[in-house]
Amino acid sequence: MSITTPTPARGVADAAPADGRVTTDVAHGVATVRFEHPKGNSMPAALLGALADAVRAVGERDDVHIVVLRSSDRGPFCAGASFDELVVISERGDADAGREFFSGFSRVILAMLRCPKFVIARVHGRVAGGGVGLVAASDYAIGTQAAACRLSELAVGIGPFVVGPVIERKLGLAAFAAMAVDADWRDAAWAHRHGLFARLVPGTAELDAELDTLARRLAGYNPDAMAEIKRVTWAGTESWDALLAERAAMSGRLVLSEFTRTAIAAFKQSA
Repeated sequence: MSITTPTPARGVADAAPADGRVTTDVAHGVATVRFEHPKGNSMPAALLGALADAVRAVGERDDVHIVVLRSSDRGPFCAGASFDELVVISERGDADAGREFFSGFSRVILAMLRCPKFVIARVHGRVAGGGVGLVAASDYAIGTQAAACRLSELAVGIGPFVVGPVIERKLGLAAFAAMAVDADWRDAAWAHRHGLFARLVPGTAELDAELDTLARRLAGYNPDAMAEIKRVTWAGTESWDALLAERAAMSGRLVLSEFTRTAIAAFKQSA
């Protein structure tokens, strides 16, 4: 899979290649890391790897003080895991490949938590499955009224195991359990009320205005103070490498079941 990670030139055509890409743009101390995929901004393994690399890279830059995570405005914010890739893994019966695929989400989540800069999620539209985990792993998220969310994993025979710890930490056990058990859409107001979004705005124009104001203001604050706030906020996640690896293995095994194979194929056809 060919994915580009360089900073794009200003004014380049906003067209996602068939296999998706990750781009980084840095201006005024703010790094905007953008992922996109033509199928609902879904996340195949290579795209997850590129996203984790991009977050780690901007975290190490002295000229970056704030990181904005966003996706292409076409369609949802993130449709979650790539069903095309899950179908292939399931049909091959390869548990190791399944574990490695789900480990991609853990690498992005850990990169976000351990980035010494605040990560702000710009959530313009619907977000499902693993995408909810990415929003929960951000330090601050702004969503629009169109940003409904769902954890769809149980509906396809697996579970939100890898993203579960960070969603539970952000929303609380009751709200996470409700999302995991009842794999239906919840509106943006529900997500805001339960803490997934720190702020809710009507549409993308307001989203970009709010985001620009906040990011520029934060970029002028003491980076050491922000790094300490982040360290305190995510204290207790130091052991998550092992926890998320164990959860990835759980998903990798379940995706091989006949139930999951049939459910993913049916879900993919109806999507």
